[in-house]
Amino acid sequence: MFDTKALQHATIVGTVLQLAMIVAGHFSPWVAMNVFAIGGMAISAFAGITYGRAAGRGYGSGALGGAIAGGVCAIIGIAVSVALGDTLAIILAIGTISSAVTGAIGGAVGQMLARPRTASS
Repeated sequence: MFDTKALQHATIVGTVLQLAMIVAGHFSPWVAMNVFAIGGMAISAFAGITYGRAAGRGYGSGALGGAIAGGVCAIIGIAVSVALGDTLAIILAIGTISSAVTGAIGGAVGQMLARPRTASS
């Protein structure tokens, strides 16, 4: 059902981007105030697109894999932000759930963008 290689790749890409945003926000209050929420969800959506496009296993699988990739990269980034004192702990739950939802949407969109697989693929 899952393409584990695609899931791992999407999660790593999303996590690196989330951590880059968190580090930028730690040193720039403007980034923390204006980018964390929408940026974090956009990164999770991108992770979902990355998974759905690479896996190409159907919309349900794309959405589920995208939700996992988006949620995992978000929880890691938010946990680091909480540890740095830049984000309230409650955001760990709220942000992870909203990022999993955007990751699922991204996974479905990524499936739409996936190249059709041939019988030999």
